[in-house]
Amino acid sequence: MPGGIGIFGGTFDPIHLGHLRGAEEVREALALDEVRFVPAAAPPHRRGAPLAPANHRYRMVELGIADVPGFRSWDVELARPGPSYSVDTLRAVRAEVGTAVRVAFVLGFDAFRDFETWKEHATLFTLCDVVVMTRPPWPQDLSLEDIPLAARKAFRYDSGSEAFLHESGHVLSLQRITSLDISATAIRARVAAHRSIRFLVPCAVERYIAEHRLYRQEDGAR
Repeated sequence: MPGGIGIFGGTFDPIHLGHLRGAEEVREALALDEVRFVPAAAPPHRRGAPLAPANHRYRMVELGIADVPGFRSWDVELARPGPSYSVDTLRAVRAEVGTAVRVAFVLGFDAFRDFETWKEHATLFTLCDVVVMTRPPWPQDLSLEDIPLAARKAFRYDSGSEAFLHESGHVLSLQRITSLDISATAIRARVAAHRSIRFLVPCAVERYIAEHRLYRQEDGAR
């Protein structure tokens, strides 16, 4: 079914061209009306790890997707206190758009491998479609064993669509995307080492990082 909303969450520390290209390929493949980029204010799986302030990460998302058709930044997790749980974000979008609008939750294959540790992960499948982005050399297919055990019995494989159908009517699918060897970790390391990040992030994001002295270790600025 074409149309609907994609929800693409993450730390975006910082947002880079790999994020943007992956989101664009999902938007096009699913014929989504829009993809919302949702920076996590307090990501549960990054506790204790260094993280740029949420206001900076959100602003970089705004700059990175400015004037891009079909892309939108959403501050729902910044406005909500406590840990940023995806299931709460999906409940928020359902409260906004109702049950008739298609919602697709987009995440990477590496994050999906840890899905069973997410809050109410079995419930999440009842709220939306789930699209797992994969790129070489990741496996080319999802298997039943990739689905968290608590939710596994609720799915059946559909060979025609090469996707798993949930008893709620939602779909778990794999979206193969162009392989771009870009990571936020490597970008932060390059900034700390005073190396160029040009063509790894949007130009406006590159300027923002420089202006606000993000990821520079010598003065402790983040």
